[in-house]
Amino acid sequence: MKHQEKIDFERVAEALGYIRENFRKQPDLNEVAEKVHMSPFHFQRLFTKWAGVSPKKFLQYISLEHAKMLLKDDAASLFKAAHKTGLSGTGRLHDLFVNIEGMTPAEYRDGGKNLSINYSFATSPFGDILIASTQKGICFLAFVENERHELAGLQDGFPQATFTKKFDAIQENALRIFTDDWRKLDQIKLHLKATDFQLKVWEALLKIPMGKVSTYGKVAQGIGHPAAGRAVGTAIGRNPIAFLIPCHRVIRSSGVFGDYHWGGTRKIAMIGWESARTEK
Repeated sequence: MKHQEKIDFERVAEALGYIRENFRKQPDLNEVAEKVHMSPFHFQRLFTKWAGVSPKKFLQYISLEHAKMLLKDDAASLFKAAHKTGLSGTGRLHDLFVNIEGMTPAEYRDGGKNLSINYSFATSPFGDILIASTQKGICFLAFVENERHELAGLQDGFPQATFTKKFDAIQENALRIFTDDWRKLDQIKLHLKATDFQLKVWEALLKIPMGKVSTYGKVAQGIGHPAAGRAVGTAIGRNPIAFLIPCHRVIRSSGVFGDYHWGGTRKIAMIGWESARTEK
């Protein structure tokens, strides 16, 4: 039987898909509920349970105008801000507790030779995930539509590594990022196979606060390569760590959310979900 969290997200995602296509018309509760074959009462209750806010409020968070408002913030300054530590309630910038370590040149060159990688399948507010770790940190996290396909993708990235299906303490700690209670959350460490440029881009993404967005151009400026917008986009598209490295927070300069490796509806859900939590 499917986990209830996954079932809830699938229902909400169906509603978000409709809202995504029709947000300019600002569809009301009855219209959206009808499209997902639920009564307004049950849809309102399900959506509020998942998102923490009403469908109407969530619609505001994912509208084009809201995205443009977020972009009015001086996003460039986000890349200059020093990382803070400590907690500040449910709006804490949890990304500041994520640390990236690149693999050694030998590990990179040899496809993970001598690496032992644990992996497991788990659930999140945005659907099922595949998460994997080395002894140094998380090396892979992807949303799963087909378990065999995603596992093959993980193994292709580390063709010389040894894989064990095991849920370990590193994975357990990282998954606490999806909850509102971070009191038990230790710093999340990532152990990534990447070029220096990719690591620089991914580190820049960690400086975009939860509930905010930036653009490809501003990320390029933030890493000191203002003309490298296309290369930045490529690096973002190759991000192997969903959500923890928040590539979903990068949108087009027009305010349009744009594509996402794990689905455009999921990207919208994440941005709205985070906005709702930072404004509580």
